[in-house]
Amino acid sequence: MERLRSSPLHANISTALDKHLESIHVVQARRKDEIVSASSRQRHGPPRCQDERVVLALAAALRALGLATRKVRTVLWCAFQMTLPK
Repeated sequence: MERLRSSPLHANISTALDKHLESIHVVQARRKDEIVSASSRQRHGPPRCQDERVVLALAAALRALGLATRKVRTVLWCAFQMTLPK
């Protein structure tokens, strides 16, 4: 979009994209933690309180990802509107 516009886009656009990518990485890490927790639970017996914390951390990461996704969709729509010829 910057090439179409022949000028750099607003700094908030790249910031929103960076936060979205960071949110994706956090969700991936929390999901890996959940998988490890679930596999160790199968070996060691009944679920523990720590398993709930892992699931709650994943839920919080998914919520943050949803918020970041909504923001980045809006930011990209605005950037697209700015690149359209008048």
